[in-house]
Amino acid sequence: MKIRTDKTIYKFIIMVLFLILIFSIGLFSTIGTAKINILDTFKIVGSKIPLIKRYVSIDHIPNSAKTIIWNIRIPRVLLGVLVGASLSMAGAAFQGMLKNPMADPYVIGVSSGAALGASLAIVLNISFKIPGISSISIFAFIGGLIAVILVYNIARIRNQVPVTTLLLAGIAVGQFFTAIMSFLMMLDDRAMTKIIYWTLGSLSGKGWDPIIKTSIPLILSMIVINFFAKDLNIMLTGEESAKSLGVDIEKTKRYILLLGTLITSLAVSISGIIGFVGLIIPHIVRLLLGPDHRILLPASALLGGVFMIFTDTIARTIISPVEIPVGIITALFGGPFFIYLLRSRKKNIQR
Repeated sequence: MKIRTDKTIYKFIIMVLFLILIFSIGLFSTIGTAKINILDTFKIVGSKIPLIKRYVSIDHIPNSAKTIIWNIRIPRVLLGVLVGASLSMAGAAFQGMLKNPMADPYVIGVSSGAALGASLAIVLNISFKIPGISSISIFAFIGGLIAVILVYNIARIRNQVPVTTLLLAGIAVGQFFTAIMSFLMMLDDRAMTKIIYWTLGSLSGKGWDPIIKTSIPLILSMIVINFFAKDLNIMLTGEESAKSLGVDIEKTKRYILLLGTLITSLAVSISGIIGFVGLIIPHIVRLLLGPDHRILLPASALLGGVFMIFTDTIARTIISPVEIPVGIITALFGGPFFIYLLRSRKKNIQR
């Protein structure tokens, strides 16, 4: 189903998705061992917002509930929104750039490269900071960039990137980097737990610190990548056609490659490898709203945020009090979806 995409409809769709996201933040923040209703959750959050806190009374709410909501659940949910939005938007951008609906940061090896970079920083105990970005994030970006450059160049045949070679190259590079991580774990037992964390993906126990450190560069990168929406739309018509319309194809690809890798690497540096989010969400949005990247990119980010906090809620409650790494839950959703995409493409080829 496609929707006619003029500016009014864009704004309406984005507003609806934004409201769904806000409601989801409140709803999923109430779910857990401690039962706290959604109204009290919104009151606790409202009491922290300068412009409205004078109008919100939370005297009747126990201090334990305030601590659980503001110091544990809200940071975790917001981090989930940030990670889900980042991976989904990066996936949508990569799919548009490669003209391939099966490209995403996990499948094409960017997540594995970023995790390897972060693991190296952990094992080598490298610690320095560029304002707002830690050394782990910087190493994750370098690793992700190396991975995507390798995959793209291995898969490219002349000026095209066939689906089969892209998937095979992504799997090969991802497995190679995973093998290196396994070797690092053998060398340093103390780093083993942290490295295993990167390979499984989790939002547990982060608090406000990673949100404060990564939210600004992530949000800025996502805003900038939206500026390439029109170029991505034109590129869908074919590279020759895009060139004739004034799009610098190679420069656009480089920018999207850098921005998508930066977004993915920052997300991976705080959550570890969380697979298939960048594959599932952009594809669902594309099926519902069409391929126009002016709506596809922001809608993927918003829906990705909702999906991530939904799966993380399952991860932390399904066998409570034990938590499952959220990367396992997204893989349970993403694996069958990936098979569905492969079967769909197979049927199209056979026709």
